[in-house]
Amino acid sequence: MARHPGRRSRYGAWQGGPDPLAPPYDVRSAVDQLGEEVLAGSSLRDALRDLLHRGPDGERGHGLDDLHERARRMRREALRRGRLDGTITRAQALLDQALAAEREALAQRADDDARFAEAQLDALPRSTSRAVQELSEYDWTSDEARADYQRILDELRDDVLGQRFEGMRDALQGADPARDPQAAAALQSMLADLNELLGQHARGEDTTDSFAEFMREHGEFFPEQPQDVDELVDLLARRAAAGERLMRSLTPSQRAELAGLMEQALGQAGVAEQMAALSENLRALRPDLSWGRGEQGRGEEPLGYGEATGALAEVAELDDLLDQLGQEHAGATLDDVDVEAVERQLGRGAADDVRRLRELERELRRQGWLSGSAADTVLSPKALRRLGSTALQRVFARIESASRGTHDVQSAGAAGEATGASRAWEFGDEQPLDVVRTVSNAVRRNASAAGGAVALAVEDFEVVETERRAGAAVALCVDMSFSMVSEGRWGPMKQTALALSHLVATQFPQDALQIIGFGRYALTLSAGELAAAEPDFVQGTNLQHALQLARRHLRKHSDGDPVVLVVTDGEPTAHLLPDGEAAFAWPPRAETLRATVDEIDQLTRYGAVLNVFMLGEDPSLRRFVDAMARRSGGRVFTPSAHDLGQYVVQDYLRARRGRRPGR
Repeated sequence: MARHPGRRSRYGAWQGGPDPLAPPYDVRSAVDQLGEEVLAGSSLRDALRDLLHRGPDGERGHGLDDLHERARRMRREALRRGRLDGTITRAQALLDQALAAEREALAQRADDDARFAEAQLDALPRSTSRAVQELSEYDWTSDEARADYQRILDELRDDVLGQRFEGMRDALQGADPARDPQAAAALQSMLADLNELLGQHARGEDTTDSFAEFMREHGEFFPEQPQDVDELVDLLARRAAAGERLMRSLTPSQRAELAGLMEQALGQAGVAEQMAALSENLRALRPDLSWGRGEQGRGEEPLGYGEATGALAEVAELDDLLDQLGQEHAGATLDDVDVEAVERQLGRGAADDVRRLRELERELRRQGWLSGSAADTVLSPKALRRLGSTALQRVFARIESASRGTHDVQSAGAAGEATGASRAWEFGDEQPLDVVRTVSNAVRRNASAAGGAVALAVEDFEVVETERRAGAAVALCVDMSFSMVSEGRWGPMKQTALALSHLVATQFPQDALQIIGFGRYALTLSAGELAAAEPDFVQGTNLQHALQLARRHLRKHSDGDPVVLVVTDGEPTAHLLPDGEAAFAWPPRAETLRATVDEIDQLTRYGAVLNVFMLGEDPSLRRFVDAMARRSGGRVFTPSAHDLGQYVVQDYLRARRGRRPGR
């Protein structure tokens, strides 16, 4: 390779946005993490929120929680920069310095005017702002004292105008609007035009041309070059709000001091009224900003007006970021996060983290794992299949080794036991081929062929005849009452229902499964609705309503074997009244038990198998389910929450093999 002595390579951080070499988030891994949370009992909304907050596995420290904590630390550091009353202490120091120089000059004079001037100085109020006001007409003897006094007003005026208008100092080019009529006229003209422009905007008028004209005439005051009135309002309002927050951060006496000093400093320049009107206009246009919130500076160094308002403006932006990164308000999404503000405050790496989290959320939708709106996100059928498969694998992993296996059913449950007979194959047949009869037909047909070669033809094929196996109508009733959440049974219940749903959908499609959740009321649920379901903290266990819905499902699928599986951890405490409202009582009332038993009897007369999976060891629940089993001829299982899925799936598979309880 040729060498180029004069050429050097320089390396540095990538400056063109997100690092193109950064590994992308593993979307499938993210889906599995969402599934873990859902199977543990979380809703999809909470699971997705947790994923984004902690960051995907392998990316710890790159989630919203980490960014939130960094923003909180920076907020604390901004408030530790110094004391917010530095403007007042600076004015007091300059005033003391001016008075000392003036007293020294007066002491060198022996006339009565000097003694009178000393008496005037002695009579000055203790308030800095009031003393400065009274000295506005004082005839200074000392030039040094006069200069120090004028610095109080000049520095404060320059700080206030420089803080509100970034290009003020450059635009005025060192001119003093307090003593330069031309500079004062330029400043007053800009403020008057600005207030007129904001007034038009507040009235809803079209300000396109007015804004363009304003920027042509006064653009030197705004080096940020806002593109429209909204940008201009946002720019100025945030700075005005920072100034107001400074006032609110001071004690009442300090606030009065600073307000008095500002009134005199801006009044000298002839802009006090225009500045007050500007603040009112901006506040009306942007009432959402933190105008009235005060802060407590914790540093030792006194901060000037510009430094103090700058720190408070930074705190305000960090407050907005903390709210955006917290994602606590209803309908919050990552699109709410101001990435440019993140980059300004937390750095480019943090901004890239937000962009990558946004990309992950978009990829989950683009690849078909999530569907629905941002406010109503649900797992897609694709994600539910993956989630159900995971749940089923976990269930099978707990089943005894003798029962383990793939549980594949090649005919998807379409056929039963072989009858011993066969028939000619027809297009669409799913029965297994009868290989012996198929080959025998070909041999007989080709017996006279030369060379003994055997060739299969379509008419040679025969299939094994099987008994047609009836499907099952299965109602899985799952308790969704408050106690299931408080006792840690919500997640296992979800996992069980999703596992059974996936098993039926993939291996026994001729079966009709209906999931029914019940609390104070019962309702039918799809697998997706169950996965997204959140706990209902209303008390009530309305088994009667659940069995009523189960009976409707069984009658709708009357050609299938009726099976009802009930998962509960509490005896019935609610039932439906004739008007459809639920009546709740604890301890259970006799009317509730009678209504529930009536539904059990109707299911029994219909021929349904009714098995109960009892969670918990409540004696009254035990008595009820035992009586329920005796009345219906069903069985009672008492699994732990950890083993619930194994028990339910095994019982279902046992029923599919024809070994029904009691037979």
